[in-house]
Parts: sequence; C-alpha cells; structure tokens
Amino acid sequence: MKFGSRLCTLNVGGRTFSFPVDLMKRLPLRRLSQLHRCMSESELLELCDDYDRDRNEFFFDRHSEAFSFIMLYVQHGKLRFVPHMCELSFYNEMLYWGLESSDLQPCCQRRLDDRMSDCFVHFFPEERPRSPEEPRSCWLERIRRTFEEPTSSLVAQILASVSMLFVVISMVMLCASTLPDWKTAVSDWSSLSDWSSLSDWSPLCRIIEAVCIGWFTVECIVRFLVSVDKWEFVRRPLNIIDLLAITPYYVSVTMTILTGENSQLQRAGVSLRVLRIMRIFWVIKLARHFLGLQTLGLTLRRCYREMMMLLVFVCVAMAIFSALAQLLEHGLDPEAGNEDYASIPAACWWVIISMTTVGYGDMYPVTVAGRVLGGVCVVSGIVLLALPITFIYHSFIQCYHELKVRSTRCCNSLSAEFIN
Repeated sequence: MKFGSRLCTLNVGGRTFSFPVDLMKRLPLRRLSQLHRCMSESELLELCDDYDRDRNEFFFDRHSEAFSFIMLYVQHGKLRFVPHMCELSFYNEMLYWGLESSDLQPCCQRRLDDRMSDCFVHFFPEERPRSPEEPRSCWLERIRRTFEEPTSSLVAQILASVSMLFVVISMVMLCASTLPDWKTAVSDWSSLSDWSSLSDWSPLCRIIEAVCIGWFTVECIVRFLVSVDKWEFVRRPLNIIDLLAITPYYVSVTMTILTGENSQLQRAGVSLRVLRIMRIFWVIKLARHFLGLQTLGLTLRRCYREMMMLLVFVCVAMAIFSALAQLLEHGLDPEAGNEDYASIPAACWWVIISMTTVGYGDMYPVTVAGRVLGGVCVVSGIVLLALPITFIYHSFIQCYHELKVRSTRCCNSLSAEFIN
C-alpha cells in the first residue's frame, strides 16, 4: 500500500509524531515497520486504530508518555521506565509496539522481574483454547485433570485423599516390617490360643501391601493413558519416582516366585533389600497434594545454580582445610601425630562436620595450631554457607506465594463448580 505523502504522522493518545516514510521502515518497532507492508486499508487497521488517508495520519489509542520514552530508545538506544508509571503497564506498551524485556536497561529489567514475581504475571499463561478438530475428547481431559490436578474438582479431591491414605498405609507397613521383633511377635501371637484371630496377620499384611501397589499401578497407568504428551509424562520427576516405587514390588514378587519364599537368595539378597527399601519413595507422592513439598521441589529446581555454587564453596573449603588439618595434626609428626587425621580423606569428614557446625565429637584436633585451624574452619563454614542461602530463601518465598495463589485460584473454581 502506497502512502499519500512522504511524511507519516503518528497520533498516539492525542500526541503527534512525524516521521519520513523511509525512516518508518527502519524503526526497531515491529508494529510501525509493518505498516508499509500492508496491501490494503483493512490490513492497515489491524495494526492501528484508525487511519486518515488525506493527512496520512495513523491513530493509536495508547499511552502517549510511554511512547515518548520508547522513541527516546529509538534515538539513543537506551530504554528505561516512565517515572511514576506501573512497570507492568509500561511493559504492556512495549509488547504492543514490538519490544521485549531484553531491550530494557539492566536496572529496569530487575525492576520488571521483581514486579512480575510479586504479581505472578508470567507464572500463569493463558490456556490455549482447544479447537474442535483436536482428537482429544472432553471426558479424557476431565479424567486427566481429575488425576493430575487434585484441586480441579470434588472427585479429584476424593481420589487424592484415597491416594494419600494408601501412601500412609504403605509407609506404616514398610517401617513396621523393619522392626527387629516384627516377625517374632507375629509368630508368637499366632502360637497363642487367645490370639488365634491374629494367626493370619502376616498374610493380611501382604494383602494390604498388594492392594496399595495395585492402586498405585492403576493410577499410574490411567494417568499415562490420558496424558497429552506421553514423552513429557515419562520425563516428569514425580512420574519417575512413581515408577521407581512400584517396580521393586513386582521384581520382589517375581524373585519370590522363581527362587522360593525361604531361599538363600531371598534371605541374603542385597539387591532385593535395596529394591524393597526403594519403596520409601512413595512418601514423595505426597508432593502432589501438599503445598510445602511442592514449594520445596520448585525451589530446588529453580535454584540449582545456587545449589551448585554452594557445593563448589564446600568442596573448595574442604580441600583446603583437610590438607592443612592433616599437615598440622599428623604430617608434621607422623610418629606421635593424631591418627584420626592420618590422611586427607579422613580429615575431610572433620572439615564437613565442622563447617556445618554439627560437631559429632568423634574426631577433633589436639594441637594448638589444629584448634586455631578448626576455629577458622567453623567461621568460614558459617560465612560460605550463608552466602547462597539468601538467594535460596527468597526463591522459596516466591515459589510458596506462587503456588499458594495457584491453589487459591483452583479452590475458587472448585467452589464455583460445586455451587453450580
């Protein structure tokens, strides 16, 4: 579409700006640079609110002062927020004209990130409307939400409660089975005539365990079948934990069938004991239903850089202090030295319990130089551990408020559904 004049006028919120047509094509604002590509006036009106052909004037019902600051960015290459204007409102203007948050100055980017974190703007994207051509039916989506989102409906809350009950029962049975007198007590109860009703207690425990595993298996299979993206479902950490918690039971049952109930392999098999104790991962399933565990997982996911930084700090300090401790306590006098510090790896244990201010007391320095080094090690540990903790703490608070707002929204929608 050819404009009637070589000079274009932009009317933004009642304030006019004039540009040559050639300059409009080179502007870094996508909305303005696309005006000359329009082939008809209808396409032109998709980019602006109105157009006056006689005066070659484009009308935009937007914030004029924000556009003035954006034009300063075009001229000088530095974009900052408008004073006394909401950061989110200005960011909305930026998106309208075709700019991104990366175009802001670093100080303004931090302000925008803090503002968005406080208001949870970027945590809740709008759901993409489902087109009628998509093969997934409505009832499959309802089943998926019922199993994946415990606060999505009343039925989902009931299923979540049942799942939590099975998790608790499984944990109690697993912990009780490790008690030294568990089998002895069961056999003693079975031998007493007054306790004849408990003679089937051991088979009852196995039945309860099988029912719990069956529930978890059916739940996992149904969630997999109704998932939108099967590969994404398999990659999720909680689903991997479910698989790790369910598989050992079937492996243990298979080995029992193949080798016998009281075989030497069943009594002494280390691998089977490891597989059995892996069912403790069931307790992580509670993260689907408890806000605190979800907050912890989300915090660890977002703060992995800070966690790695903390690990590097500890490893560097451990290498330095363990070498010095071994030298001062044992290396200078190998004959009469402290045998607890005979090697650097042995001294690493003392360093880590000193830096974390645990201090089991199983090993400690006896020389004056070693004790001075121990004091420096403790103080250094407090300082080094405190440095990344601040970032992790703020991330935890942010994640907690984010998940709390999301949970509140789901509860509100559930209340509305229940009332309707």
